Amino acid sequence: FQLYGYCYQDSNDIPDTLTTITELGSPLEMIQLLQTSWEDRFRICLSLVRLLHYLAHSPLGSVTLLDFRPRQFVIVDGELKVTDLDDASIEESSCTSNSDCFMEFPARNFTLPCSVEGRCQSMNEKRNLYNAYRFFFTYLLPHSAPSSLRPLLDKIVNATGNRNKHGKAKDFLFYPSPSVNSEFTQKCVKSANTKYRRVPEAFIPDENYRCWPSYHHKGCLLSVFDVSEAIEICDSYSQCKAFVLTNQTTWTGRQLVFFKMASNHIMPDPDKITYVKVTD
Repeated sequence: FQLYGYCYQDSNDIPDTLTTITELGSPLEMIQLLQTSWEDRFRICLSLVRLLHYLAHSPLGSVTLLDFRPRQFVIVDGELKVTDLDDASIEESSCTSNSDCFMEFPARNFTLPCSVEGRCQSMNEKRNLYNAYRFFFTYLLPHSAPSSLRPLLDKIVNATGNRNKHGKAKDFLFYPSPSVNSEFTQKCVKSANTKYRRVPEAFIPDENYRCWPSYHHKGCLLSVFDVSEAIEICDSYSQCKAFVLTNQTTWTGRQLVFFKMASNHIMPDPDKITYVKVTD
């Protein structure tokens, strides 16, 4: 979380008080997140991965968030950031045997090895990782994910929730990100049989319909890799009769496209290209 300033106050009325000024974020609402595009949810999970890695290798040592729940996080420019550090701890549990390294969760329990130094091995990191799985990854990653990525995403989710497959966060959560980005950005689509007429420098201001998930709450605005994928999407909606390529892209570089249910009113726009479905 970005710290802009702080003030330490020690007085008779308020002893040992630290006030911080941080960047402004939006409260995390899981129901709203599930209504966003998979691409945006993947970005949030990726930012959570970076946080997990930092907590495991912070300058203070391995840090665990004892109250690791969605209400402790906010969204800043599409990234997930922790905002409440009152329950952060750098203490690794001491032990004399493996039985002392028992971690209990509502749905699953784990026992970690006790090191020769008398500390439970990586308990702070494992606690963070499993909480990330049960509160975030299990909901945000698989839901409406691209079919070509589901085997890889299932592997990630299973690894975070299975003690026998638990590695370090960096070991199995960082390597998929280039692969996921590449596969999602370069999604292969079948060539469509429907013909479309290309109208350069043109835009359809109205004729909107709603679809899910959409980047625009009053229309159907989706991300595509290329024109072929846009055609495939338009063909999959019975009401779609045209689509408009914008000059805007998502954080992975995919182009945003408006899908329209008619093309009766086309207006000039130098930043857009319209494709109109050709009817017999």
